[in-house]
Amino acid sequence: MSARVSDLYVYYRVDPARTDDARRAAQRVLDAVAEATGVSGSLHRRADDPLTWMEVYRAVPDADRFLPALAHAAHAADIDAHLDGARHVEHFVPCA
Repeated sequence: MSARVSDLYVYYRVDPARTDDARRAAQRVLDAVAEATGVSGSLHRRADDPLTWMEVYRAVPDADRFLPALAHAAHAADIDAHLDGARHVEHFVPCA
């Protein structure tokens, strides 16, 4: 079980022909994760590359429980169908 509060970052490239569908799917992921875990995420894009997006989930109290809920939400939203490549999850904890 995770002992620390975590921040999780999920980044991916969006298929340029499917940005509207990708935005709707990403919102479904955010909504489902919030409902399942109580953690509200936010959606961002790179300033210099509007097709690279990132979901940000801060102050996740239990990453071991959160990550399966995130995977389930992404699968249910079929977000991968709108991407140009895979989703990458990065898990950070405080240094001290």
